[in-house]
Amino acid sequence: MEIQLKNIIEALLFVSDKPLSINQLKQITDNEKKELTSCLNELIADYESRNSGLQLLNIAGGYQLCTRPGLAPWINRLYTSRQLRRLSPAALETLAIIAYRQPIIRAEIEVVRGVDVSGILRTLIEKSLIRIMGRKKVPGRPIMYGTTQEFLLHFGLEDLACLPKMEELKELLPADEPEGEVREGG
Repeated sequence: MEIQLKNIIEALLFVSDKPLSINQLKQITDNEKKELTSCLNELIADYESRNSGLQLLNIAGGYQLCTRPGLAPWINRLYTSRQLRRLSPAALETLAIIAYRQPIIRAEIEVVRGVDVSGILRTLIEKSLIRIMGRKKVPGRPIMYGTTQEFLLHFGLEDLACLPKMEELKELLPADEPEGEVREGG
């Protein structure tokens, strides 16, 4: 009995705890990218047509089976420890600054936030949401920070280009609320 490539891909995605790229699937299955892409597109359509509790998403440079967002209340009941992964508003603000301005040094973040962020940076590194990207070529050679693949995964983004544009964010602010200092960056 020959196992269909689509079933193999689905099984690999099911057991993987991280998104699998086309190149990883190619190495594992020895199939061409065109065949793999076709099977992935079929799987995406299959999950949509069945109105399943699962969906196949293209995120963080690969494909991953995920639960549908509307099922979160029941999944949270199963995994109550997930509450520990939540980020404070200060951590989210710091993470947003890093995401939009990376690579960025601590002093630049502190200018925007107006407070010391060393503890928050440690927390974000521990959670693998940011990483050290090197040192800036200025006196003192401060450490530069940027986001990680885990950041993309955590927020369900395919890549940084999927971050909301500043115009979209400004539309969400109430008219009487001052605009923040965060601006887009590379």
